Amino acid sequence: MGEHATRLVVGVGGRAGVSVAEVCALVEETLREAGLAVGAVTALATVESKAAEAGLAGAAERFGVPLLGYAADELAALAVPHPSTAARAATGTPSVAEAAALATGGELLVPKRRSAAATCAVATAPAHDLRHHGDAEVRDADPALVDLAVNVRAHTPPDWLTARIAASLGDLAAYPDGRAARAAVAARHGLPVDRVLLTAGAAEAFVLIARALGAVRPVVVHPQFTEPEAALRDAGHRVERVVLRPGDGFRLDPAAVPDDADLVVVGNPTNPTSVLHPAGALAALARPGRILVVDEAFMDAVPGEREALAGRRDLPGLVVLRSLTKTWGLAGLRIGYVLAEPEVIARLAAAQPLWPVSTPALVAAEACVAPAALAEAERAAERVARDREHLLAGLAEFEEVTVAGVAEGPFVLIRVADGAGVRARLRALGFAVRRGDTFPGLDDAWLRLAVRDRATTGRLLQALDRALTAGAGRHP
Repeated sequence: MGEHATRLVVGVGGRAGVSVAEVCALVEETLREAGLAVGAVTALATVESKAAEAGLAGAAERFGVPLLGYAADELAALAVPHPSTAARAATGTPSVAEAAALATGGELLVPKRRSAAATCAVATAPAHDLRHHGDAEVRDADPALVDLAVNVRAHTPPDWLTARIAASLGDLAAYPDGRAARAAVAARHGLPVDRVLLTAGAAEAFVLIARALGAVRPVVVHPQFTEPEAALRDAGHRVERVVLRPGDGFRLDPAAVPDDADLVVVGNPTNPTSVLHPAGALAALARPGRILVVDEAFMDAVPGEREALAGRRDLPGLVVLRSLTKTWGLAGLRIGYVLAEPEVIARLAAAQPLWPVSTPALVAAEACVAPAALAEAERAAERVARDREHLLAGLAEFEEVTVAGVAEGPFVLIRVADGAGVRARLRALGFAVRRGDTFPGLDDAWLRLAVRDRATTGRLLQALDRALTAGAGRHP
């Protein structure tokens, strides 16, 4: 599908014993008559009481998409164009297909269609492409293109780290043993080993959380890294969003999070806004019966790691995620870790496959949390902070550019009219920047810029001036 292709959710219902073939035939016929592609379907959805029906589950499997199940009272609260008293009596909701299609928050494209034993309806999926990441901006690009779309620190990994990883290749015949790396991470944060889980990057941790912790009302604070919501949706959860506003500097008010949310996910500092939330504001979200996930993937890029919660043991349900891929340039190696209560760590570990982290990644983890490496990371964070201030000073010279909030991370979020056009013109001038419209709460006027050295920033600012001038139809 293209960048702006419509993504679909198909609501389905069926009588007991409905066949996979009948459900698939109805869905395919409905899509074909509406001029919609089967390949655009991202999920089937139904009421919880029907989610175990073999015909519906089998249809989802055949289409290669998840089957989302929603509580009957949740679906009953949604207005549908074709309610049925018979459906309400049988399932608790007036239209399983229409309500389930609408439950993800999209718009109904095709109302309820029937076959002998099945029903379906089609709605748009959530508008934002949650699977789009910055690497897509530079994949297969000209090597001369300057990458400001990916937040991995430039000129990494350092030679000493590459050498340590290379030395581990002689041990590849043996199965990975994570004990030393796990102990090193625990020591780095002053925690017992049973509070640490090593993962194949933070992305694996989001999948484990979505699948293993049994959330009933998960809430994701946006704009932020989209992988947590994507993982939750893939696991069959209906995700609620708390969307922070530009007018508030994208800062979090804990009162905006529903009291009965039993899983809350927030980034700190947040990607893409670069906002660093006060530790006290995040701590206020912790409570018994709730899992509070704080994504600190970029915290080691903040001098002194101000506002970090890693290492805290006094907050119930706290889960902190860290990534070693950003500061150390190890995105291709996949290494990160989770810090949480032992019971939570055990549940997440039980959902992992055997040997999830490779020997080279384990060696890298142990090396990157050593005292000398932490000191190097702190120096890098201080350098990034100086380079960010240089970038912000340059951006302040453009009346057309608005910077989001107070940037504290290794990237800056800006708003500019005709953001999509500016992004395209910057690319033609040799700079790849991250589009913002795939983040819930943002549109295509937003662009994320990775912080780079002063020389690179100087060239970027010149290119931005040309891109803005060209867009305004003026001669430079």
